[in-house]
Amino acid sequence: MKGKYKAALALFLLFILVPLTLLMTLAQWLPTLAGIWLPAGTRIAFEQSPRLTRHTILIPDLHYLVEDCEIARLENAVISHPSRWKVDIGALDLNTVCLSKLPQSGQATTAPKTLAEWQALLPNTWLNIDRLTLSPWQQWQGKLTVSLTPAVQEIVYQGEQVMVRTALRGQTLTVSEFALHLPDYSQPITLVGEFTLPLVPDGAPVNGHAQATFNVPQLSTRVDADLDWENNQGQLVMMARGNPDPLLDLPWQLTKDRLTVSDGRWSVEQAGMPLSGRVALTIDNWQRGLEGATIGGRLNALTQGDAGKGNAVLTIGPGKLSMDDSAMPLQLTGEAKQNDLILYAILPAHLTGSLADPQLTFAPGALLRSRGRIIDSLNIDEIRWPLAGVKLSQKGIDGRLQAILKAHENEMGDFVLHLDGQANDFLPDKGLWQWRYWGDGHFTPMNARWDVAGKGEWRDSMIELTALSTGFDKLQYGSMLASKPRLTLEAPVRWQRDTQHPHFSGALSLDAEQTTFSGGSVLPPSTLKFSVEGSDPTVFQFKGDLHAGEIGPVRVNGRWDGERLRGQAWWPKQSLTVFQPLVPPDWKMDLRDGALYAQVAFSAAAGQGFEAGGHGVVKSGSAWLPDNKINGVDFVLPFRFSKGVWSLGTRGPVTLRIAEVINQFTAQNITADLQGDYPWSEERPLLLSNVSTDILGGKITLQQLRMPQHDPALLRVQNISASELISAVNPKQFTMSGPVSGALPFWLENEKWIIKDGWLTNPGPMTLRIDKDTADAIVKDNMVAGVAINWLRYMEISRSWTKINVDNLGVLTMQSTLSGTSRVDGKSNTVNLNYTHEENLFTLWRSLRFGDNLQAWLEQHAALPNARCQAGKNECEEQR
Repeated sequence: MKGKYKAALALFLLFILVPLTLLMTLAQWLPTLAGIWLPAGTRIAFEQSPRLTRHTILIPDLHYLVEDCEIARLENAVISHPSRWKVDIGALDLNTVCLSKLPQSGQATTAPKTLAEWQALLPNTWLNIDRLTLSPWQQWQGKLTVSLTPAVQEIVYQGEQVMVRTALRGQTLTVSEFALHLPDYSQPITLVGEFTLPLVPDGAPVNGHAQATFNVPQLSTRVDADLDWENNQGQLVMMARGNPDPLLDLPWQLTKDRLTVSDGRWSVEQAGMPLSGRVALTIDNWQRGLEGATIGGRLNALTQGDAGKGNAVLTIGPGKLSMDDSAMPLQLTGEAKQNDLILYAILPAHLTGSLADPQLTFAPGALLRSRGRIIDSLNIDEIRWPLAGVKLSQKGIDGRLQAILKAHENEMGDFVLHLDGQANDFLPDKGLWQWRYWGDGHFTPMNARWDVAGKGEWRDSMIELTALSTGFDKLQYGSMLASKPRLTLEAPVRWQRDTQHPHFSGALSLDAEQTTFSGGSVLPPSTLKFSVEGSDPTVFQFKGDLHAGEIGPVRVNGRWDGERLRGQAWWPKQSLTVFQPLVPPDWKMDLRDGALYAQVAFSAAAGQGFEAGGHGVVKSGSAWLPDNKINGVDFVLPFRFSKGVWSLGTRGPVTLRIAEVINQFTAQNITADLQGDYPWSEERPLLLSNVSTDILGGKITLQQLRMPQHDPALLRVQNISASELISAVNPKQFTMSGPVSGALPFWLENEKWIIKDGWLTNPGPMTLRIDKDTADAIVKDNMVAGVAINWLRYMEISRSWTKINVDNLGVLTMQSTLSGTSRVDGKSNTVNLNYTHEENLFTLWRSLRFGDNLQAWLEQHAALPNARCQAGKNECEEQR
């Protein structure tokens, strides 16, 4: 009996312990057992052992691998059977890259099952996957819900970017909802449709019809797509709402081995340019999937511009696209035309790598060229981009980047620029691009040649200009000629393009040899050193100093806002003598004393040109010239310059004050005010006013001179001392004393006159005395004239009137009438003298020998009088 009990106990333990052991070692023996049914080279693995409860099977994780590539990873699966099989999976990750490593299955020895036979095998099942991820398209992950019965199969997939709801009943597949959200698209792509599947599910649907709606960013309206086919042929038509012409029309045919799109048509408008063309495409072995299919095709694009029509053709394949290793030849040839711009392309290339990370490599001979006009004023003679060896990938551009630009502008001139550099996985603000550039050209407005050269790099978000040298052989503008100005770097220019903390900085130096002006003025060699700092090249501030020999420094600062340059310049007080080079040598002026300071604000912009405004001040200036000395000069110049016009005296007139001018006679307290535009116009005249000077014991004033001139400017002479004038002129033949006043209408713009109908008179008694030797000489030479001259040896003038005219050739004409009393040898006689004189004023001014001219006149014209005596009076009239 004991043996029977032992046998029963052993049998009991066998039935209890063996299942328990198998369950506990499930993670070890189940992968091996499953390998019997798995394709060769594939396997499953567990990190944690599955667990069995009363109603469920728990699988914490499961890994399905082909070689060392993980095709699928399952997490937190729960299998139960409440009323039908129910599978709940926490996460399922599928890696499509590993599919290419699966071994090819052999030829089937049995006839394939029909769709109805497959559906009959389906158990009543619920499948729920909380997170389904398909690599490398992780952005489309979502939740999958499947309900399976032999009669109906329903699938619902919902994610942040996509929503799908379908149902299969027999051979009828119904898509009741499809919505796809694409990045940068405000509206999703939607689709509904119904399809009839083949009896054997190894090919495309037999027939079907689907409608989709979506947005295209370049179009303001939504696009409707209609797909319809029957008996392995059909048509896809896409229409923009409100447009009768289709965006895409693709007739297609499908056989067991080939998908063919023939005589397809497309049209779109891109950036205001209508594009259209045809497309043809073949996909051989399409049933073998993406890895086994061979793709080839051709697409052309027609363009039209002012230069005519253009046609560009893109040839595709034949080649293959793969999730592992694509091999697709491509070539773009032809030309595109838009407005006045023509683009030529010969671009052979090869697409390789995975579709998840493709790489496009341009083959030898790849060249992109263009010519025409980009903007109204700039004509592109030719621009060339050699692209052989350049590679494009998701990492960026890799290879040698070159460009050659030849262009001209009708008014500014022509130029040639070269660019050469090396890119390493470069994208804007990512990777590295090192480059250098050089070029030269003509600058027509200033009759100059210029050149430029430099180098730099773009490393991640930092752009750095490490070398720069650009300049002109000269700059000639109006009366100015600057020799060899050149701009160079003092410190590298760096632009940090960080979105949170952008920064732009650098330092430059603008150097020029001497600058000359018409008339002989010379500005010594000058240097402007300045630094820039801001957020980017369109928004920055600058500051610097300008030196020109001993002139300066002139401190400059300002800002650039991308459209306008604004700034200020301060000229601190400086001795006036440093400006001696700016005085033309012909002036023979020696600056002796005084100081100058100034302040200017300026701006420059396209369409506006250069504008400036400010003021300059000269204090206590002194200058010596060969014939005179000028002391105590105070000069204030408020001005504005815009569009070639100087507006003088913007906030008050230009004022000139001179303490004294020492010549043959001294002028003191000279004043003058100037206000208006130069060049002047009727609308904005130039006014000279408040002109006065104390001279020869009296005053000379000018009330106002207007340019352009319509009326004469009245030059007033007030109480000029004749004795001081005679002392200054120093004639030896005669002397005169007494005041002189008058008015001289003065013209600057008159076809004939400088002074017209001017007059001089004596507001008080005057005396005239002829030198004894002069009078005796006249009496000796001419006895008749001597009698008259004796009456003029000493004369008291009670009244005088002189009419003065000066024509624009400088010819002075004077007509004088003098009345007075002659006192000679104790006798008094009344004398009336009429005097006419003509002289070239310019010659007379140079000689300043009035006495010699008067003596010559007296010798020629003096004569005996015809005396007429009136009762009770001792008067005689001298008549010629």
